[in-house]
Amino acid sequence: MRAVDTNVLIRLVTRDDPKQVAVAEAFVAGGAWVSHLVLAEAMWVLESVYEVDADGRATAVDMLLNHASLTLQDEDVVAAALKHFRRKPSLSFSDCLILEIGRKMGHLALGTFDRNLGKLAGAQRL
Repeated sequence: MRAVDTNVLIRLVTRDDPKQVAVAEAFVAGGAWVSHLVLAEAMWVLESVYEVDADGRATAVDMLLNHASLTLQDEDVVAAALKHFRRKPSLSFSDCLILEIGRKMGHLALGTFDRNLGKLAGAQRL
């Protein structure tokens, strides 16, 4: 299976360049894999460059989870991170993802100085 980079994922989500969107869609048509890192970078780009609010970023993650041609790394982890992010949009999606990766790998508690993240089960505010 092929894999996609952040800029390909951004084209699929934002659809801001019709020519590149068509190329991205053709590339993923046979199936493509999205790593945690690419997903986290894409969420950062949507927030900082495109100024997409938390609800819009959550919708984007949900759309990617349900995309017919994309397979997200550890979809169960991404879905769990999305639940946290939807409940507490003041958290970054990346922080939610880090917590859920740690949970899946059996490496909790997640030490953090972040007050909000520290309130989630499995995190420990230091």
